[in-house]
Amino acid sequence: MTMELPPLGELLARCERSVVHLELRDVYYDPAEAKRVAAWRAGHRDDPADQASWWRPFHQDIADTVARGVSVRRARIVSEPITEYVSFEYDITFQNLAAGEQVRWLPRRRASHLALPGNDFWLFDDHAIRWHHFAGDGTWMEDELDDDPDAIALCRRSFESVWDLAVPHRDYSPR
Repeated sequence: MTMELPPLGELLARCERSVVHLELRDVYYDPAEAKRVAAWRAGHRDDPADQASWWRPFHQDIADTVARGVSVRRARIVSEPITEYVSFEYDITFQNLAAGEQVRWLPRRRASHLALPGNDFWLFDDHAIRWHHFAGDGTWMEDELDDDPDAIALCRRSFESVWDLAVPHRDYSPR
């Protein structure tokens, strides 16, 4: 059942045990982030030591969630060779790690036997799913909050299947 959609930070603040996030796309386009991607394309790389230059409210929400003892895991299924956008994501993943997320990568060819939902999602404490809906070019269209038990079970199983096969960020070398 579709539910009212609170901000992501509020959903994270409600969690007590576990948050998982599955990303399935090779291209995302966010007009608000276009300048960062363009700067990266031109050769700029964020400096991990200069946290003030890249730390955003999202990172603080994740850090606060992890500080409460909640596990936050992100898995990305990617085509190889990776797209330019995934290469950008790879280069800034240190930010997710600094906030306390665990991140793994699964080459798409290794996901062929997995049952996966059709959209990216966040799963909060096995109680609610925040689905992300994107246009074909990767532009975010809308989010939806869902508490359907069958969908939650699918997302839980799917994520754990991906996580078990995926490579931890420190060991993943994109090609």
